Amino acid sequence: MGASRVASWKDELEHLDIDGLIELIATYNPKSNSDLIRAAFEYGGLMHFGQYRHSGDPYFTHPFEVAQILADMQLDDATIITALLHDTIEDTGSTYSEVTDKFGAEIAELVDGVTKLTNLQLSSSETKQAENFRKLFMAMSKDMRVILVKLADRLHNMRTIKAMRPEKQIIKARETMDIYAPLAGRMGMQWMREELEDLAFSVLNPDGRMSIMRRFLSLQKQTGDVIEKITGDIRIELAKAGIDAAVLGRAKKPYSIWRKMEEKEQSFSRLSDIYGFRIITASEGDCYRALGAIHQRWRAVPGRFKDYISQPKSNGYRSIHTTVSGRDGKRVEVQIRTRAMHDVAETGVAAHWSYKDGVRSENPFAVDPAKWIATLTERFETADDHDEFLEHVKLEMYSDQVFCFTPKGEVVKLPRGATPLDFAYAIHTKIGDSCVGAKVDGIRVPLWTRIKNGQSVEIMTAEGQSPQATWIDIVVTGRAKAAIRRRLREEDRDRFIRLGRELARVAFEHVGRKVTDRVLETAAKQLRLKDASEVLARLGSAELTGVEVIATVYPELHSVGDEIDVDAAVVGLEPGQAFTRADCCQPVPGERIVGITYRGKGVMVHTIDCKSLAELEDESNRWVDIQWHSGRHPAVHTVSLDTTIANDAGVLGRICTLIGEQKANISDLRFLDRKPDYFRLIVDVDLRDLEHLHAVMLALEADSDVAALRRHRDLDRKP
Repeated sequence: MGASRVASWKDELEHLDIDGLIELIATYNPKSNSDLIRAAFEYGGLMHFGQYRHSGDPYFTHPFEVAQILADMQLDDATIITALLHDTIEDTGSTYSEVTDKFGAEIAELVDGVTKLTNLQLSSSETKQAENFRKLFMAMSKDMRVILVKLADRLHNMRTIKAMRPEKQIIKARETMDIYAPLAGRMGMQWMREELEDLAFSVLNPDGRMSIMRRFLSLQKQTGDVIEKITGDIRIELAKAGIDAAVLGRAKKPYSIWRKMEEKEQSFSRLSDIYGFRIITASEGDCYRALGAIHQRWRAVPGRFKDYISQPKSNGYRSIHTTVSGRDGKRVEVQIRTRAMHDVAETGVAAHWSYKDGVRSENPFAVDPAKWIATLTERFETADDHDEFLEHVKLEMYSDQVFCFTPKGEVVKLPRGATPLDFAYAIHTKIGDSCVGAKVDGIRVPLWTRIKNGQSVEIMTAEGQSPQATWIDIVVTGRAKAAIRRRLREEDRDRFIRLGRELARVAFEHVGRKVTDRVLETAAKQLRLKDASEVLARLGSAELTGVEVIATVYPELHSVGDEIDVDAAVVGLEPGQAFTRADCCQPVPGERIVGITYRGKGVMVHTIDCKSLAELEDESNRWVDIQWHSGRHPAVHTVSLDTTIANDAGVLGRICTLIGEQKANISDLRFLDRKPDYFRLIVDVDLRDLEHLHAVMLALEADSDVAALRRHRDLDRKP
């Protein structure tokens, strides 16, 4: 290659931070071969020079980002180098022998394995699909790192899918949803499964995803930052019990919520597990102590407790799951585990190649998934029937589902843990309502029996039979629960209406209002129910609460008081002491903060997790214990948002309108990058508090033309 070509390649990829990647790898693997990684970066960049992605970016940005994903997972050098080179043999003039000469046989084998996987059409016709699945599992059995690179490759392609043609987006998203996301989940990489599903969901059903995001936005307006409140409550209870643990809270991904709405046939407002919380303890004993503290403070929901520590899942997953009635009676799902258990739950198979301090990480809870692959491939080496092979593969991959059969041999798909009653309602509501017994594989069984994969189920019915109230606790599918509740509600409707009217009277009198037919009709309209009697029936059956009805009819009852003075926003300062928000982390009310004294500048307010505080750890005399004043703050706290939007007519204007609709002001706007398809810019927005920030970000994320959004932290802007 000529010197000018090398110079051109380096100029084209100067924005890729190879030094940063090498530095990241060194943090968990100090013995990493940085020279070999740099050589792979230069070789890959040179071989891909002149190739471009649909977005107009140099093609090599893709292998580099795939390597970045794997480095974030703390994987070994060979896997990361394979990521940098994974498209060279397929898309450039590079050859297997050349990669072997430069980087060794191990990496050449891995690159070749990824190349072969890329050429497999897993979403093709069933016969060809079965054969290609066989090849997929054979490649995985040789070296599982091949599929790790392929999954990271698919993840980055899905993150940048908006640059593809619409019809291509649909094909890739469907393949991701049907094959790659379940495969990531089966391998224990739950975070990747959730992100792949959500990215595919945004392509396959953008309106559905936007609907979920907007409902989240509406919910936050009504309840505030629930995650911060509940994590605070949990931390207080753990501190009382003397338990040292980290508490993490998060909202479920839009697709996860959508799927639960579909499975349970419930509206967004009726879902109980929109948020999830994790407690990470130091020891197994602390897990059970934490469970006791949680159950002592909040009432446990019957039937929602699972101990996967004493009885781990087959993939090594260990954790305690419980659901409690938390704030305002809302159900809250809590998972409790140790740090080692958490690592397995987060990384799955990747834990086998992760490094810490230069040595392979040995986790006592990890199960080697290669054994699962080996067992699977051995079983199918002699299988001649393609349909049988494909059926077994799907049974293995979709491990959270059960495939059973009717007496006529028709397949019925149910969630794991389903019972014959779920099976009956899956066939037809009338069959479920009139069910009196069931046979599984020809043997009479109780209705609460859990169905297993491949079993044949026969339902016995009788005229005059009707659902029993106890059935609600037996079934697991939303369809069955909804059908049973509907039938029970019909039978007890008159009683529920009478009870609901009394509950409504008490609730409305509590806020100084009267229940009238007009008020109930208004509530029915707002809640999209048939009429006032339906509102009362649902109140009486505990499907609605008086608080929810009042909030629907009289939202003004939740209004807030006067705004807090800007100069009095922080509590804990000495009289006359001035404060300033730090530019590096831009704290807003609602976030945990700490003050740092500066000579001549008063107190600088930082978020508790600001990275610039690391430089001040040894200067404890300068730290001030402060907090935000509780109440309503004015919208004067500037936060910078790093935003990537589609370069189409009207998009920027619509983004500005969305921010304005949230009663937020744009104080500045700076473009960082302009591409043929996308703009990247920094938007400075004046906000009230953390809840206001979340509302603005949710409104923007719900727009299909916003490709990426994150809070911009500028560590170079120090005091």
